[in-house]
Amino acid sequence: MKLSKNLTYAEAIRSETAKRRRIENTAHGVILDNLKLTADKIFQPVRDHFNKPIYVSSMYRCENLNRMVNGSKFSKHITGQAIDIDNDGTDVSNRDIFYYIKDNLKFDVLIWEYNDDSPSWVHCSYVEGLNRGLVYRNTNLGLIEFKEPKVEKPKKVKYEQRKKKVQRDETRSVPTREVGGVSESSGDNT
Repeated sequence: MKLSKNLTYAEAIRSETAKRRRIENTAHGVILDNLKLTADKIFQPVRDHFNKPIYVSSMYRCENLNRMVNGSKFSKHITGQAIDIDNDGTDVSNRDIFYYIKDNLKFDVLIWEYNDDSPSWVHCSYVEGLNRGLVYRNTNLGLIEFKEPKVEKPKKVKYEQRKKKVQRDETRSVPTREVGGVSESSGDNT
């Protein structure tokens, strides 16, 4: 079953932890509707914009699986309203995905997950009618408000124009002489 043009249900419920622990991680009813909405409003616009495969590292987690991976008990993954994207190792970086979502899509919470240059993965939740547009950075100390990196602007330097008379010979590396009204280098044999 497809949740959107380029995202399947199997990708949305896939979990290595669930496989290893034999946890049934299936979604139905309202949760399935939420998965479709998240796929339609977050995943598919990202996929369409970059026109490249986008890799979901986590989307739906049943409560049992969420506990196993130490997820928050209020995680939107449990309700099918969150997606984690990890495109490391491809020509579309997690950083590119983060900024595309931040600057172009409606979302509830967007999180830059660890690292400085590019997030380890991008977490995004979508809650129809309740999207707050909150942007955070996850650090080893916890969540902090995301702030744009400061780009140092070049300092303005005022230059004084000097009106100093300079002798002609001091302005050239090789003295010149005038021959027939044309300036010619003194060391030039041409």
